[in-house]
Amino acid sequence: MSPVIEVHARARLITDGPLTRPVPVDLRYDPADERRTVHIGLPDGTDWAFGRDLLERGLRTPIERGAVRVWPCGRTQLIVELHSTDGVEVFQFEIRTLIRFLARTRAQAPATPSDGDREPQPPSRTTTINTGAANTATARPERGAQPARG
Repeated sequence: MSPVIEVHARARLITDGPLTRPVPVDLRYDPADERRTVHIGLPDGTDWAFGRDLLERGLRTPIERGAVRVWPCGRTQLIVELHSTDGVEVFQFEIRTLIRFLARTRAQAPATPSDGDREPQPPSRTTTINTGAANTATARPERGAQPARG
């Protein structure tokens, strides 16, 4: 079993104002996960998960799947736009950071059919809520979906 690949990186949070701000993010990939899912962990405890192929294709051309949009911005930047019921978050990444991360994921991937032979996985968003004594994870629906009540 291959170890989980985790990279601590920086992205720039793009806002409506004139200034952007750097934020730490965690990029994570588990080679044992046959869905080939990339996770982007944000400082507020939110974890976005989507297919590795979405990030790879977004390096070359704009692509959208569900609540996630990815596109290159010039030759050195990549934009990741995340839509949820709470609003939109837009992050700018250095392409070289993502290329190195994706190269590591491909090197650790098990021998299985190529990503092009599989049905793409829809993106998901999970938020870890710190309630003091224990952390609980709450799945947030994609844009347009109704939350479960119970």
